[in-house]
Amino acid sequence: QVQLTESGGGLVQAGGSLTLACATSRYTFSMYAIGWFRQTPGKERELVAAISWGRETRYYADSVKGRFTISRDNTKNTVYLQMNNLKPEDTAVYTCAANPVGVQYEYNYFGQGTQVTVSS
Repeated sequence: QVQLTESGGGLVQAGGSLTLACATSRYTFSMYAIGWFRQTPGKERELVAAISWGRETRYYADSVKGRFTISRDNTKNTVYLQMNNLKPEDTAVYTCAANPVGVQYEYNYFGQGTQVTVSS
């Protein structure tokens, strides 16, 4: 059973920063790629960043490149999404997900999500 628990969402002004955390088990952390998706009402879920296990391949959507950074803490079995220079269009529910293949493959497991709201 793959369990993913997000934290760190909230309300921030445009230009501000937030860090999201995705905690999971040691097995999942060491064997699965972890990605962060976001979704707003009426829109498809978008993969914004992902990181593999092993060689730490990273993926970023064009909309967040240069502003978001994904990283792993091997001591805490946690993946972080550092979000800087936030924009109102970054407002969404952010959900972490896992898959056993790689950063841009289909994700099989999802957490509950955390709300990020960026005010203008």
